[in-house]
Amino acid sequence: MSNALVIIPTYNEKENIEDIIRYVFNLDGAFDILVVDDNSPDGTAEIVENLQKEFQERLHLLNRAKKEGLGKAYLAGFRWALQNDYAYIFEMDADFSHPPKDLEKMLEILENNQADVVVGSRYLQGRIGVANWDLKRILLSYFASLYVRIITQIPVKDTTAGFVGYKRKVLETIDLNNIEFVGYAFQIEMKYKAWKKGFVIKETPIIFTDREKGKSKMHGSIISEAAWGVLKLKIKSLTGKL
Repeated sequence: MSNALVIIPTYNEKENIEDIIRYVFNLDGAFDILVVDDNSPDGTAEIVENLQKEFQERLHLLNRAKKEGLGKAYLAGFRWALQNDYAYIFEMDADFSHPPKDLEKMLEILENNQADVVVGSRYLQGRIGVANWDLKRILLSYFASLYVRIITQIPVKDTTAGFVGYKRKVLETIDLNNIEFVGYAFQIEMKYKAWKKGFVIKETPIIFTDREKGKSKMHGSIISEAAWGVLKLKIKSLTGKL
């Protein structure tokens, strides 16, 4: 058993799940994996169950009854990680949009006490680290992060990033039962609350690559939640209700 866990939420990721699992287990850094599957009808969970025979004690599966959003899946994964005594807990997509090779440098940052939260960032030092995106999506993502920084004053360039690592003390300190949002706003809320608790957040550059297999889970309500959620977080902070 490793002291570092990678949580991979899935819904209909049969095209990607075996490849991403094998890639992570081939890294030099020792990582365990928890797949949190929201009852995928395409058989994603069954693929993971078969792989568990090969990767005993390293590959874990948490089956959930229904699809409730990214935030709910990660919260379930966080609780599982804390219950099973992991020291470092990572969020990562199943579709290779987050480069799994960068898990090693992100773990090193946490192990060397350079930060309490490490963010795989697309927007550092004036660069936009994305591949296979059209201009509209690039502008939407970039200005969404800028909007969050203006409203909240959080010193993080890529506030909506979903490739994130936490020391366990961060997840123990944040009240996970009080996390409200489920989409992009979930990622913003976690970073904002960690920052407001005084934890150190460090960004490290990555290249985000749009998925090649499977279907995107992006939709308009996620973006809307993020836009309004940021304002709600700021108001709660100002009124002492965060």
